[in-house]
Amino acid sequence: MGQFKKLLKSHEVSSFLFLVALILLVGCVNPSFLQPTSILNCFNDSVVFTLLAGGIAFVILTGEIDVSIGATLGISAAVGATLLRDGSNWMIAVLTALSIGAVVGLVNGLGVAVLNIPSLIFTLGVNGVVRGMIYVYTKGAWVENLPPAYTKLSNQPLVGQLTIFYGITLAGVIILHFVLTKTKKGKYFIAVGDNAAGANLVGIPAVQTKILAYVICGVFAAAAGMIYTSRIGFITPTAGNSYEMKAIAACVLGGISLSGGQGSLIGASIGAVIMSSISRILVFLGFSSDYDNTITGVLLITIVVINTVTQNKAILKNRHQILAARTAVKTGETERKGGLQQ
Repeated sequence: MGQFKKLLKSHEVSSFLFLVALILLVGCVNPSFLQPTSILNCFNDSVVFTLLAGGIAFVILTGEIDVSIGATLGISAAVGATLLRDGSNWMIAVLTALSIGAVVGLVNGLGVAVLNIPSLIFTLGVNGVVRGMIYVYTKGAWVENLPPAYTKLSNQPLVGQLTIFYGITLAGVIILHFVLTKTKKGKYFIAVGDNAAGANLVGIPAVQTKILAYVICGVFAAAAGMIYTSRIGFITPTAGNSYEMKAIAACVLGGISLSGGQGSLIGASIGAVIMSSISRILVFLGFSSDYDNTITGVLLITIVVINTVTQNKAILKNRHQILAARTAVKTGETERKGGLQQ
């Protein structure tokens, strides 16, 4: 019974129950949303955001942030799409895109972990530089006329109507979740986010761990860019713009603390399904999808405020308990001394 209550209190289960409640609520308004095809499309459409959320989760777990993942997605997708359009081998195009993502991640990691520049400021600057490079590279034009065989990959089913891309992404998330929670080096990310100074004292390389987190984040963003290329079929200079907000919101919604040291990739992937489903939900509710970013922003602010208030209450409660314990000890000592004097 105790294990069951503990399970219900976990962030992953809470996020999943929120997703189920959201589906049922929308289904009450529009029963068409409860069709298996519609629900499965919510998962299939979340592949890009699941990868983005999974990548930035590593960074957030270490107590940092990366607001350049949207631009990283864009530049990787633009270069990869250009190679595909010009007849390059698929493997070369994908590896090139992943390499670009890794380089951007490495630059972010060095700036934040080695130069000790605040992650928000540094990655915001990198975002501007990379976004500018996309315009220079594409000359402001769309990258179109991609091989039909590649663009059809995004619709290839794995089981029923569940696509291959989502199946592979889900399998990757589960594997990395176990790496993070069950392996010694995987736990480094959470340890660094919980207490970087303390992690260093026990021999955990905090600087290298943060750099690796940013590299992983960049690679995930690049992978998301190549899947985005397959799903959309063309790339614009604004590809991936503002995607970082949804990815961060997905992590927070999935139970990852923005202060680091708490959360999981499973929770982030569930949050990604919720965030990517907003546009579809709005359509089924009869609203314009123009409200997508507004709702995302409201959700992010609301969740952060709730988490902050909850954490502050927990800290205050812990301090009161410590103070009460110390007071009780001092009172006991005083009484014993009084008894001895008598």
